[in-house]
Amino acid sequence: MKKIKEITKEELTKVRDFQSKLFELTQQIGLAETQKHAILHEIAGVNQDQDAVKKELETKYGSININLEDGSYTETKEDE
Repeated sequence: MKKIKEITKEELTKVRDFQSKLFELTQQIGLAETQKHAILHEIAGVNQDQDAVKKELETKYGSININLEDGSYTETKEDE
């Protein structure tokens, strides 16, 4: 029969601390990825809303460039 050997309590504490910290960091990555996923969905929604408004403005004003400072616009020439 093989004799069971043990590391010191201090060494075991160090190993457990590293494992605990790695687990904690892995959970934080998971949370950050979940938040990132939610934000990406929100960005997609904003882009869809922006596209809808852009289409409305193009229907009303044609192809234009809008000055975001004061709301003025210039018509753009479409390529033939």
